Amino acid sequence: MTIEQLIKIALQTRESAVAPFSQFKVGAVLVAKTDRLYHGCNIETSSFGLTICAERVAIFKAVSEGEREFKSIFIASDADRFTPPCGACRQVLWELAGNIEVFMIDRSGNYQKSTMQELLPFGFDKSYLI
Repeated sequence: MTIEQLIKIALQTRESAVAPFSQFKVGAVLVAKTDRLYHGCNIETSSFGLTICAERVAIFKAVSEGEREFKSIFIASDADRFTPPCGACRQVLWELAGNIEVFMIDRSGNYQKSTMQELLPFGFDKSYLI
């Protein structure tokens, strides 16, 4: 699948977001090494601490279905600028997906490419616990 096709899917996935409080919709498409796609969108609740980001929805779906190796994630927001994953999502992505490519997509479909290591330098993971 091409970058352009994955961007289109991420933008479409964003439309499934439930964001009644922030009005900030985000869609994510996680690409596994098997080329299977896992979609996620942000879901807000009135108990803000229980809200979950699109990136974590996508990776938790993938991991819960047995996926363990990933290539990239495409994150589309409805902002005019590129929106990186929040700190919690960076940590989860680093631990469960490693140094994957991250494509941040603005509302118009333009993108900026980065890596997890660039977004989370000196990331904490299990190597520190052993």
